[in-house]
Amino acid sequence: MTPDETARWSQRVTRESNALDLERGVFARTDPRAIAQSLKRSADMSRRRRAATPFASAMGMLNFYINRAGRNLPAGRRAVLEQAKEELRALYGRPRRQEPKGPGVP
Repeated sequence: MTPDETARWSQRVTRESNALDLERGVFARTDPRAIAQSLKRSADMSRRRRAATPFASAMGMLNFYINRAGRNLPAGRRAVLEQAKEELRALYGRPRRQEPKGPGVP
C-alpha cells in the first residue's frame, strides 16, 4: 500500500465509518469539550455502532484519529485531542485517568 493509499484509507474510515456518523470537522475543532460532545452525540445516536457501548465507540474513534494522524499532528493539536479524551470520560461519568507515578512514588 502506498502512502497515498494509506492516507486515503484512514481518511475514508474517519469520514465513512460504519461505527459512527461523525459531524463534519469534528476533529478540527479547537475546544476539547466541543469535540467530546460531538463524539458523544454521534455515538449515542448511532444505530450502526460496533462497540458494546457508546462510550467505547466514541473513545475508539478519537483514538483511531489520534493514532492515524499522530505523527503529523503538531503538539498543540495533539494536546487538544488528548484533553478531549478526558472530556469524553467526564461526559460519560467515567473516572479520570490516573497520572502515571514515577519510580519510588507511592
